[in-house]
Amino acid sequence: MNDVVIIRSGGDIASGIAHRLYKCGFKVIIIEIEKPLVIRRSISFADSISKGKKEVEGVVAKHIKRYDEIDGIWKNKEIPVIIDEGCTILNYIKPLAVVDAILAKKNIGTHIDMAPITIGVGPGFEAGVDVNLVVETNRGQTLGQVIHSGKAQENTGIPGNIIGYTTERVIKSPCDGVLTIKEDIGNMVYKGDVVCYVGDEPVKTVISGVVRGMISDNSNVFKGLKIADVDPRGKTEYCDIISDKARAVAGGVVEAIMYMKNRVLGDEL
Repeated sequence: MNDVVIIRSGGDIASGIAHRLYKCGFKVIIIEIEKPLVIRRSISFADSISKGKKEVEGVVAKHIKRYDEIDGIWKNKEIPVIIDEGCTILNYIKPLAVVDAILAKKNIGTHIDMAPITIGVGPGFEAGVDVNLVVETNRGQTLGQVIHSGKAQENTGIPGNIIGYTTERVIKSPCDGVLTIKEDIGNMVYKGDVVCYVGDEPVKTVISGVVRGMISDNSNVFKGLKIADVDPRGKTEYCDIISDKARAVAGGVVEAIMYMKNRVLGDEL
């Protein structure tokens, strides 16, 4: 199937990739885990797992439970999203490409023989070894660059700078427990406000801004897990659009697939 791309993950970066590929005419399938720990739910196709459908910038993804539903979703001009932690879909569908956009900072099961084209997004992959090509995810001059040999830059652990704020805008869980949302995505919060609880522990923001990301209510979280994101720019409309980073990475993925398809595989497809 020379126009099918399977994307591992439906998070915000993966959704930016899926959106771009869909717009370019590819038949996209998103595979996810049963309970995605997605922060930017408002622009993540993974949110369709709990809601049934999810629209991001005019593109709709629909959660399905069976592989035989995929063709119907495509005919309806939507993106199918299916729970498939072991990537067993490859036993039924032979795609042009598999894109690992889990962003786990390590390879948790993708290998170069999964499809004619395999793309690793971010650190944890080596081009030509466990995937064909790698796309850089670290912010800076090389964001979105296609790597033909070697690896992406290691994770710095420092979030992107937004008007002078980096680590301050990211909220991590103080302990293990079940998360209860107090201030959801799109709400304006102020320094010291409680944005959620983990168990009985209140979790406060250290800066003012708009809640741009928040893990789903009633999620089981662990100490140190990123659970929320406050945008100090205070623009609620930014909650519902694909980020500049996701667009840059998506461009790199499209370039990588087209490079492999046109210059390497050629008539083999």
